[in-house]
Amino acid sequence: MFKKILKRVFQILLVVFIIIQFFRPQKNQAEGISPNDITKLYVVPQDVQLILKTSCYDCHSNNTIYPWYSNVQPIAWWLKKHIDDGKKHLNFSEFASYPIRRQYKKMEETNEEVKEGKMPLNSYLWVHKDAILNDQQKLAIANWVTAVRDTIKANYPPDSLIRKKY
Repeated sequence: MFKKILKRVFQILLVVFIIIQFFRPQKNQAEGISPNDITKLYVVPQDVQLILKTSCYDCHSNNTIYPWYSNVQPIAWWLKKHIDDGKKHLNFSEFASYPIRRQYKKMEETNEEVKEGKMPLNSYLWVHKDAILNDQQKLAIANWVTAVRDTIKANYPPDSLIRKKY
């Protein structure tokens, strides 16, 4: 009796698994570089650009490079949620469209997240070993972030860079 129930449950799960394969989320793949890309607004050294592409852009840009397993549901849905959440927090492809205060703050947060080892996420690093940042790469990001923030500070009044508390 138990074997029959177990077999029936397995059959139902298999059918559900097959059916969900037909419901695919839209992929995060844009053509070309966005006019709002961070590289259109700030100098991004080649070494930093390589780090960003390898360790950040899959979740923080409009162009994700998908692994083979992204074609299997429900993994694709999980990846889409992950990417949407990453882009909500920071999207390098849309960075130039952010208000200057947000650009300034996001650079500070980028430095903190990388320095503290919170980014890239551990769940991303499990599969993307090449995205693990060494100390030299973290320093390159920190130096670049500092340069961008210095550029912003030099071009905007200080009170435009912080959120006023009322």
